[in-house]
Amino acid sequence: MTSGDSERISRQSKIAAASGWIGSALEYYDFFIYATAASLVFPQVFFPSQNPTVAIVASLATYGVGYVARPIGAFVLGHYGDTHGRKGVLVLCLFLMGCSTVLVGLLPTYQHIGIWAPVLLVALRLMQGFAVAGEISGASSMVLEHAPFGRRGFFASFALQGVQTGQILAAAVFLPIAAYMPKEDFNAWGWRIPFLLSFLVLIVAYLIRREVEESPAFAKESQQGAVPKAPVIQAFKTSWADMLRVVFMALMNTVPVVATIFGAAYAVQPAYGIGFKPDVYLWIPVLGNIAAVIVIPLVGNLSDKIGRRPPMIVGALGSGLLAFAYLYAISIKNVPMAIGLSILMWGIVYQGYNAVFPSFYPELFQTRYRVSAMAIAQNIGTMITALLPALFAIVAPPGSSDVWFTVGAIAFVVTVISAVAAFSARETYRVAASELGNPNAAPIEKQDYDRQRAASFAGAAPA
Repeated sequence: MTSGDSERISRQSKIAAASGWIGSALEYYDFFIYATAASLVFPQVFFPSQNPTVAIVASLATYGVGYVARPIGAFVLGHYGDTHGRKGVLVLCLFLMGCSTVLVGLLPTYQHIGIWAPVLLVALRLMQGFAVAGEISGASSMVLEHAPFGRRGFFASFALQGVQTGQILAAAVFLPIAAYMPKEDFNAWGWRIPFLLSFLVLIVAYLIRREVEESPAFAKESQQGAVPKAPVIQAFKTSWADMLRVVFMALMNTVPVVATIFGAAYAVQPAYGIGFKPDVYLWIPVLGNIAAVIVIPLVGNLSDKIGRRPPMIVGALGSGLLAFAYLYAISIKNVPMAIGLSILMWGIVYQGYNAVFPSFYPELFQTRYRVSAMAIAQNIGTMITALLPALFAIVAPPGSSDVWFTVGAIAFVVTVISAVAAFSARETYRVAASELGNPNAAPIEKQDYDRQRAASFAGAAPA
């Protein structure tokens, strides 16, 4: 390899990471401004009801609808990513998400068009869910396949750092609007501003994403004529057990659901009687995600040293236990305690899982069906967790006792299931890139791995 080749590979590794970061930031900014609005304002403007519990459940259910669409998007976009390339599917996801989000910002309310308002809202949410289904699997595969030797965990973690950044932006854009705009104006038109602003980020994301080259692994398969016509079928035939593990591991999405979706409704909606001001509560996900942005690459790098499974298991069990304390802090109306526990639960401990799955999941599958297998399995798992906010509001409705304990217990049981699934999976961090997805692959000896990994810091040898 010449020095020019080495520099090009190094540059593409960084562009791929940047592409994964900015695309994920935009798509999850879009996805979570909807989540924030569903908790804070949609019950009033799209689902007016004399019964506040009905309005809250209906609004949170539309949040879940986006996840229901994700398995469908996973099949379609996963197939596209494995047959037409990682870059193509990522650009497609970007535009689908951006357009659907801008249209939500232009949507008339129930007051203007009646029942058609929530119907159109649900349709656009379905489009969002369809689009986001291919983002993380496509971005993770792209970054992973561009990463230098022994640094797959670190580089792939930037896709999730982008997700957390998108969530920071989602809450941060709402903060000044909720704090300084009169409530009547906020409910009338102020909530639309974050949705319309996504158009600007869409342009920036596209300009960066178009610069990245197709991943070397997919390009090689394409040149050899090894691209499958039915990657989904191959995935189910070859790796159904690992796909099932990913479904169970992906149930860890319960933790951010508890923190940002149900937690927001529990703290802010008048029916629960907690009484957090929206602008105060919105600081909880902002601060938690700021911590996550710092922690994620550190944990990703750690997983390249000690393996993928240990941080995932610790992150699952630890954040599941902390869910009890976080919800209890909200129940006793202790804002500083709630913020502190949010940072610990979601911003730090949960990242043991969150920072590692973008490398661990795709490493379990072969190149030819990697995007499909990860997208389908992960999105089935997250779809299940997306039904939880409405379930929480039903089993622990306004006026019931021990809301914090009931919801916390459900969350902890789910995180235990995820930890068991991670424990049952094979370790992948020392498996050569060409052997990924082979359950019988022998890992590189630790001494050789450490030596080659150290050498990759000076060059850009592919993983």
